[in-house]
Amino acid sequence: MIVGVGVDVVEIARLERALARTPRLVHRLFTAGELTATRPGSLAARFAAKEAVAKALGAPGGLRWTDAEVVSEASGRPRLVLHGRIAEEAAAQGITTWHLSLSHDGGIATAVVVAES
Repeated sequence: MIVGVGVDVVEIARLERALARTPRLVHRLFTAGELTATRPGSLAARFAAKEAVAKALGAPGGLRWTDAEVVSEASGRPRLVLHGRIAEEAAAQGITTWHLSLSHDGGIATAVVVAES
């Protein structure tokens, strides 16, 4: 059963400017594993995924950006790994399965997240 859906878009250039302006921001937004994706579009899509996860959960308080991690399977398929407060909230809502789709084109990165119980 679908518990929540989240969608988010990020302007790639805007994220690049924010990271250039505040270099330490990158470590507040992304895990070390996510930073292996060095292309700006890939990072922006990962940030969009984090926003989409929060929306799928109903935007509860106390979430940290690094509590939602986007990893790539050997096939290249993106997958969510949850930690901390986000993992706790997902468990409290009975969410057992996450679906994630990422895309970037034309200067925009997009993420769609579906949470299932």
